Amino acid sequence: MTKLTKNNLFKVYDSKPETSMDKTTRIVRQMVDEETEQRDAKNSRLRNARLEREANTPPVTKASAASKSRRIKAASTP
Repeated sequence: MTKLTKNNLFKVYDSKPETSMDKTTRIVRQMVDEETEQRDAKNSRLRNARLEREANTPPVTKASAASKSRRIKAASTP
């Protein structure tokens, strides 16, 4: 019997070359990841702009909001 070593104990399988389906999958995943990063960056930018705009606008008081709704109701009933 031959002496067992790590070289002859396990069969060595050569790695297969990348198939066309594997290549397509890799490219599509890369494209989707890039689109996700771009979308997240855009959402973050827009969120920061919205929060900044909300911080710079004066708060709406309840009295002015109520008077606007009354005007609308009064205008809609003849």
